[in-house]
Amino acid sequence: MIVKIYIETYGCQMNFSDSELVGGLLTEAGVEVVDNLDDADGILLNTCAIRENAAEKIFHRVKQIGYAKRKRPDLRVGILGCLAQNLKEELLDDSGVVDFLVGPDGYRKLPELLRTAGHGPRLETELSRTETYTDIPSLRKSGVNAWVTIMRGCDNFCTFCVVPYSRGRERSRGADDIVSEVEGLAEAGFRQVTLLGQNVNSYGAAGESFSSLMRRVCDVDGIDRVRFTSPHPKDFPIELLELLADHPSACPHIHLPLQSGSDAVLRRMDRGYTYSEYSEVVARIRKIVPGASITTDLIAGFCGETEDEFAMTLQAIEEVRYVSAFTFAYSERKNTIASRRYEDDLSREIKHQRVARMAEVQRRVSNEIHKDCLGTVVDVLVEGASRKAATEAFGRDPRGVGVVFPVEIVEPGESVRVRITDTTTNTLIGERLDQPLIAAKGSGIGAHSAI
Repeated sequence: MIVKIYIETYGCQMNFSDSELVGGLLTEAGVEVVDNLDDADGILLNTCAIRENAAEKIFHRVKQIGYAKRKRPDLRVGILGCLAQNLKEELLDDSGVVDFLVGPDGYRKLPELLRTAGHGPRLETELSRTETYTDIPSLRKSGVNAWVTIMRGCDNFCTFCVVPYSRGRERSRGADDIVSEVEGLAEAGFRQVTLLGQNVNSYGAAGESFSSLMRRVCDVDGIDRVRFTSPHPKDFPIELLELLADHPSACPHIHLPLQSGSDAVLRRMDRGYTYSEYSEVVARIRKIVPGASITTDLIAGFCGETEDEFAMTLQAIEEVRYVSAFTFAYSERKNTIASRRYEDDLSREIKHQRVARMAEVQRRVSNEIHKDCLGTVVDVLVEGASRKAATEAFGRDPRGVGVVFPVEIVEPGESVRVRITDTTTNTLIGERLDQPLIAAKGSGIGAHSAI
């Protein structure tokens, strides 16, 4: 009988949110979620299938657990999430390491699977058109930020992406349920929430748009900052930008995935916009929300990408001036449209060379943007101690940029004003000011002021 479970999480924020959901579900079923594998009767790996290296990491981890299981034959092993959904045949081999696989829509079956683990491998990988886990409270540790999933699945079917096949079709949680959860988070002491969805712009439940949901969440007492990820460039609403400009709790940071600066590559990816149309969205952001930070995702080496097409992506980094970017080498994923339609014809060496070149250009742009912050004052929501020194606090300004400053005592959740005295590629470095915050609710506009 499994009474204690250990959960390891890999991949995106959505997976971390799902692990909290699983923790809440198991706790309600009487299973204790522990912080150490040595104290557990079983282990759950919540997996990601987006990139090849993510899959390789999981296969390596399963092999490690297999060695541990030789010493602990009663240890039960379950694999959850996108990789369980997408590579079920490869994971459920004849080694006997894995007891069950559960896709993102099968988590309600976990208590039963834990009770029957050891009686042969089990699969629960049927995708749902309705499951949103509305009635399950998440198990969260105390903290400053809470991830709040507002929708599941995706209907975009970009040719390179496995999400519609691993997480199913798009469906939204009810707005009242989301707002109620956020109110509970405020009462629990969380100061910031981040709303999650594959394409938050297409959120819709009972006639509620994402912009109206955002406003309701921003109005919750006790929540100082509200973030979201990710919107899609093809349907970015003006109302959302107006909210970011006007509401003190709405953070002026937009993660806007571009993927490629080449129209030809964007067509092969079936992204639904041209680079010119993407640039128009960026121009609206700059006009309506001056000072907003824009971050992005970029893929190098997609099928058939020429050197000239890749150069357009480098040019886009220069033109848009992203604060930061997640850069990836294309890796073909099983079941995607691209795997059926196009040849993955670029070598690993070329792909990784291009990723390195993208990263080099982005580092330079990031450094230039951060240098412009020298001498300014930013409002920082403290998240905890710096990784490098216990005598330094780490937090973020409303634009999502990391800030480090020396303190005697680190107080997570505290809002402080920091004058920027130095910068790195990823971080602003400063000194705390004793003046009180100007804005009452932590926020957004006026994130920079000169003193």
